[in-house]
Formats: sequence, C-alpha cells, structure tokens
Amino acid sequence: MSLRMATICSGALAHLDLTPEPELHPLYPSPNQVALLLSPNSGLDPSQRMELVSHCLSRACLFGDLSLLQYLLTDTQSRPYIDLGSRDDDGLGLVSQTIQGFGAESERDVEREECVRLLIAQGANIFSSDHVGWTPLHHAALLAPPTLVSHLMTHGCSPFSATRRHLMPLDIVTAHTLLPGREDVAILLEEAMRSEGWTGGRMEQKRRALDERLKQSSRRKRIRESIAKLIEIPAPWWGDSDSEFSSNESDSETDDETDEETYTPVLDFTSMLAWSPQELHSIFDTVVTNFRVTARNAEPANTLYLMSRFACLMCDATWLEDLILGATDVIEEKFFNNSEDVTCLIFWFYNVTLWLHLMQCDNSINDTCEMLGSFELLEQVVNSVFVFITRFAERRIDQLLDAAILENALISVDTVQFESEWSFLRPFSGKKKLPHTSNTPTRNGIPSPPLLPTRPPSPSMQLINNGPATPKALSSLRQTFSRARAAASPNNMSIVDNSSSSSLQELFSFLTALHILLTLSDINPVLITQFWSQVMYWTSSEIFNRVLTRKKFLCRSRAIQVGMNMTMLEDWIDDMGLPHGMKAHFSPVKDLLTWLQRLSSIADFSDLVATIQAMRSINPLQMRRAVRDYKYEVNEGRMNDECVQYLTQLQKDWERHRVKMGVEALRKEISEREREREHDLDDSSVISGNPSITKASSISTTETSANQHNVDLLFDRTFDKFIWEPPRAPQVLGELLDSRHMLPLFLPSDPRRLSASPVKTHVLEYARHLAGYRFEARGAGQMNVHGPMEWKCRSYRVRGVSTQTLRWMDGLKPSSSRGRPLEVHYADYGGDESSSSPSEIESLRIDTQVPRTSSHSTPLTRKPSARSRGRLSLSGDQLSPLVANMHSHF
Repeated sequence: MSLRMATICSGALAHLDLTPEPELHPLYPSPNQVALLLSPNSGLDPSQRMELVSHCLSRACLFGDLSLLQYLLTDTQSRPYIDLGSRDDDGLGLVSQTIQGFGAESERDVEREECVRLLIAQGANIFSSDHVGWTPLHHAALLAPPTLVSHLMTHGCSPFSATRRHLMPLDIVTAHTLLPGREDVAILLEEAMRSEGWTGGRMEQKRRALDERLKQSSRRKRIRESIAKLIEIPAPWWGDSDSEFSSNESDSETDDETDEETYTPVLDFTSMLAWSPQELHSIFDTVVTNFRVTARNAEPANTLYLMSRFACLMCDATWLEDLILGATDVIEEKFFNNSEDVTCLIFWFYNVTLWLHLMQCDNSINDTCEMLGSFELLEQVVNSVFVFITRFAERRIDQLLDAAILENALISVDTVQFESEWSFLRPFSGKKKLPHTSNTPTRNGIPSPPLLPTRPPSPSMQLINNGPATPKALSSLRQTFSRARAAASPNNMSIVDNSSSSSLQELFSFLTALHILLTLSDINPVLITQFWSQVMYWTSSEIFNRVLTRKKFLCRSRAIQVGMNMTMLEDWIDDMGLPHGMKAHFSPVKDLLTWLQRLSSIADFSDLVATIQAMRSINPLQMRRAVRDYKYEVNEGRMNDECVQYLTQLQKDWERHRVKMGVEALRKEISEREREREHDLDDSSVISGNPSITKASSISTTETSANQHNVDLLFDRTFDKFIWEPPRAPQVLGELLDSRHMLPLFLPSDPRRLSASPVKTHVLEYARHLAGYRFEARGAGQMNVHGPMEWKCRSYRVRGVSTQTLRWMDGLKPSSSRGRPLEVHYADYGGDESSSSPSEIESLRIDTQVPRTSSHSTPLTRKPSARSRGRLSLSGDQLSPLVANMHSHF
C-alpha cells in the first residue's frame, strides 16, 4: 500500500513545472533586462508582455530614465504594447508623471526634460487632466524649467486651463505671493495669456492687491518714521498692527448707510454697560488714566457712552451727572498733565468728540443730557483740548519762525547799505569786507562809503482800488520780484543762506507732519480746518508784531524777503488742500509789508491818501510807527512833510476813536455779564423749556450764525471749500495784534457729522514734503484747492467696545455682578428684544419734553462750567430741584 502511494506521488511531481516565473515588475528595469524578457524564447504571453512594458514605461517616466524610454518607444518588440494614454491611480498621465520628478534629482533634470519632449514627439496626451483637474502645464508651472513650460504651450497646452477649483497655471505659481524661483515662469505665463487678451484674473487681482498692501505698509512705515523724527511719537501710538490703515476703510468706500437704530440702539442691556457709583474711580483709572492711547481707538468714548445709557435709562439723572462730570474732570486732568504729548492730546480730542457725537445722536438720552448741560460740558472739553493742541503747534512754530520766515533770505541783501550804518564800523561785523578802490571819494579828509550798487527807490504799485502807478515804477517792481523768484529757484539755491533754508524746510516739514498726524488720527476734517485757521492767524499775528517792533525789518528789502516767505506759506496751504479762505489771516501782514515797500516812494498827498484807502487791514497807529522807525537805504526817497503831518493827524484821530470804542466794548461786556448772571439765577426757565430765554438764543448773533452756516456748508459736497471764510478776529485798536486771541470753534449743527473722518487719498502727497519743503514741489502733485471738502462718514464703524476693555473693567472687582458682558456684541448694538416686554421697556424710558435748543457755537471763552455750580452728589441725602424733577418721571 505504501509502495503504491509513493509511486503515485512521484508521478505527480514529475508533471509539475518548477521553473521560476518571469519578473514582470522589475524595480529598476534596464533595456537589456527588458529585451531579454520580451525575446521570443522568454515564454511570456501577450498579456504578460503588455504588463511588463506598461510597468517599465511608468518607471522610465517616474525616474526620467531616457535610455529606457527611448528603447521602449523604438524597439519593435515593445512598441506594440506601448499605451501613451495610460494613467496611474491618481489619474496622472505619462507626461505629468515625468514632470513631477523635477527637483528630486537635479542632476537628472536635463534627461527628464528630454523624456517629456520625447513623449510629446511620440504623441503622448498633454491635454488630459488628473482627478483634481491638473494638466501637465499645471505641474510644469510648479516644477519644470521655463523652457519646458514654453515647449508645452508651443504644442497646444492652454495657459487658461483650470482645475476643479478654478485655478490656472499662473494661479498655481503666484497664489497670494509669488513662489521663490518661479519668477521667469510667471512672466512667461503672463505674456502668453496677455497675448490672447487676458487682463488679469481673480488670483492675479488678489496678488496685486496684496502687493499693493505690502507697498502701502512699507510707505506707511516710512511715513511714521518721518513723523517720529519731527514730532515725538511713541511707538505704541500706531498700535500693534496696521489697523489704522486697514483696507476695509479705504477712501473708495461709500458712506455708511446708517439707520435710526444705529444712532439710538434698542433699549436692552446689550447696548448698555452696567456700573455702580463705588466703581467710578476704578473705571476712570481703567478707561482714562491708565488707558494706552493709540491712533483711531474710540473705546473710551464708547465705554463712557454705554455707561451713560445705563445711568440715564436704568438709574437716575444723578448717576448720569456724576458720571459725566467725573469723566470730564479726569480727562481734563489727563491732558493737562500731558500738554507736551501731542498723541495724548489728539487721542482725547478724538474720543471726546466721538463721545459727544454718540450722546447727541441717541434720542433716548439726549434730552436728559441737554437739561443737565452735559453737551455744553463736553463742548468745553473739546475746546480745551483744541486749545492745548493749538498751543503745542504754536510753541514749535515759535522756535522756527524767526529763522524760517523773518531771517530767511531768498535774495541776498548784503549789498544793501542803510543811511544809519557807519562805514568804519563795518569791519567789526561778520560781513565780508568790500574791495578797496583808488577812486574812493573823500569828505573832509575822511573816506566816505563807496557808492554801492543800490536798487532804485521803491516804486508805487498799482493800487488795489484807486491810484494808478506809472508804467516805469510798476515794471521796476515786477523786475525786483522776478529777480527774487529766480533767486529762489532750485538752480540758483547756491545763493541762499543754508541755515535759513534749513529752518524753512524744518518749519514746513513740521507743519506737514502735524497735518498728516491729524489726518491719520481721523480727527474731524472741520476741526482740522479750524485748527489750521487758528494756527495761521497766530502765525500771521506774530510775524506782524515782530516786523513792526524790530527796526531791522522796517525796510523795503526785508519787506520783500518776508513777503516772499509768506507766499511760500500760502503755497503750503494750497499744497495741503486746505481752504483758501484762511489766507485772509495774512491780510494785516501783507498790508504792512506793502506799506513798507511803498512809503518811501510816496511823493504827494493824493498818492498817500490812495495808498491808505487801499490798506484796510492796518490802522493809522501801525502806519505811523512804521514810518517813524523805518530804515532808509542810501539814495532812497523820503515822504514829504505834508504826508507826515497827515499821518500824525490820522494817529490822533484814531486815538480818540480807540478810546470811544474801548468804552463801548467795556459797556457791552458788563451788560453781557449781567444777563448771564440773571440767567444763572433763573434755572426754572431752563426746566420749563421756554426756548426764548435759553442761553443759546441770548448769545446768538448774526455773525455767529454766519460762521456756523459756513462750517455746515463744508459738509455739503456741492460746496466749494475755496470760498469758505473763517471767523475774523476783532478789530485791533492799538499797534500790535493779539496773537493770543482764540477764534471761536464751531461744531457741526448735525451731530452725525461729528463722526466724519478726513479722506486719506492725498496722505502720500503730503508725505513728500516731510523730508523738507521743496520749492519746486507745487506741480503735478499739487492739490486742487477748488472743490468740496473730502470727508467720509464713520457713524457705524466708530461704535464698538472690545472684549479686552470689558475684561479689564470686569477684572477690577472679581465679584462683578454684571453677568457675562463678554458674550455681548456691543459693536452691533443688537440683542434679543424678547428678553423684555415692550411695556416693561417703555416703563423704563424717561419722558422729557424739554425742546433741544443748544447752540453749536462753542467759543473758547465761556462762563464757568457746571463743575463750579453747586450740585448734589450721589452721596447726598437730598435732591436738587432738577434731579427731583427727573425723579418724578420714574
């Protein structure tokens, strides 16, 4: 039995084929190995031959094996089994598989590129895409050299082919930033696409927008650095990011479409910030004293506003009064102690203005605030910080004014000799000695001063209203100004004193830096306009007083120099796009300088009368002093005795008029004080709501109404700011101008306009002047002085309190009972109205029917604020009549 079984097993083994199977998937196939397997004696069937060739073809493409690929495509035994349209599991064709190997072995990139060219020449499909839509050109744009990219497009690959995510080959390369080392490929693809009419796709637009933002960020950094060199700006002022220049607030946006709910939020706790009187001191420390000032940060204004809503709508008027009085006191103390920190001043100027805007626009609390005098108090704080910023600018300008405007010589006056100067004292001065001449004339044995080239006597200009001038005189004066302008040209700047020119550049650079700082800080454009109007008034008054009181400037040569520098100051106003009307403050200086240039050439009485009538901005006292202290040049004409006597008589008449006007002004001031005292004693008139006896109506005048109307017109987009006129200073009765006088500050009549911000389109144009005012700057980049004032409405965007501020405030008392305010979106002023029924909400409203008649004219000299009046604090036991009247509504 066992023998039989052994015989059967040996017979079965004899029929088994124990020869090894052929390797159809060699790891590293070679032409010799493939040729041996494809030979007729290998015993492979057609399916095995096809599997072998397909595998070897894929390996040749994957590793860029040019010799193997050439063998497979040219050998007669392998060609019948070649499938140039085959794909792998990811849908990649042979060309894409070959391209994906670029960069893995850089020494084989040349052979790999030849493999792609060979596949294309043999008819491989270059239009097919993989499972995600990538074509061979997409892979080549990312990995292959530019020569292969060009070869693919030459053979029909379209640069407009898109993936399933709608990405073209150029989008793959550029994305949001250009891939390093792919610049040539990007240029090649762009040119090929532009030749077919392409103007830029979605990714291209994003890339350009990102590039532009990066360039703008770089420019803004340079601007900040330039401002920091001229004005001491702490680094934290600009914030942790470029949020102050964020693109979502570009100047091309339309104005905010705000509805009434934006200004008056719904009455629920999502639009309030609860607090208690015991927390006020800590809250003020958080929101005011210790708050880090940054540009365009309105969180203090919004925090105080939300607290005011809670006090007014959920508590009583005493809470609201203590909050506003306490906050304004702390804010004033803050910028009083930091009067030299312009960023602190600008920050609170911005926040107090917005706080006033938020309070006045809220119809649910503005009547109560009106009765308490809160708006008047906030306007006083705006006035105060406005004065502080103005004084800061005046102090800086004062340091440069003499060297920049008065001493700066655009034309040389070293050759001008005055009659009062002695020649033998000249060598002791710092000026250059004159060359000696043999024909120097003598007088009584003493050499007389040499006859220097002098200008002819100052001619009489064509008068503004009357008095024609001779053509010769007019031509001579034109030649004088022509020579002066030529001397100031960039090609002739070598004759200008370098130190004076440097001071002039420093002055205009400071003015430009301060203007840019106010613009980037989103200060209301009307307030910026009135600020520069006040600064120009002070500058003009100071120049006038210094010229009139310093004898060295009372001559025609100095008058011409100062006049030219004043012209450059006027050009700066145009360059900054400020209203032309503020140049009216320069009228007294211009008339004085014109008088200094003309007085020595007045030959008869009629010419004197015509000249005086043409000068409306200076009085006889100022004219007489200029004549009395005038420095005559050698061979310069003099005013005859008849004209001098006439000026003396005018001076006496003006003295009598001066006394009369002074008495009338004193009587008017006394009567106004009596009316104000009577009004303060009659508080019941305010409570009764009689508008005829309110302060607004009692102090309103025609001039105030006109100035207020001019301010409101600046927000009219059809109004040309060129014709805007600033408030005028009172008439000067003495010799000197009152440079300390503050022009009245006017706020917009529409409180919604208090949130307006200036358009920043021309900030880069302003920044070109930061490196130093260029005399040739007014040209292609010059601002258009005509047209409406450019402004944007930010009524919605300025509303919002960050969670960081709320955490800080909640951290003051760990046992805070304010719930979870961090989950409330205060910026949206939304909320679930179902949390309180309409009847419950209505019962919490304060029904105040007192009409609102507050004046938006805010002169800088006002009667004492509510702080000085007797009032009852929250800690008192009794209520004032006003507060008692408010409690009657609960």
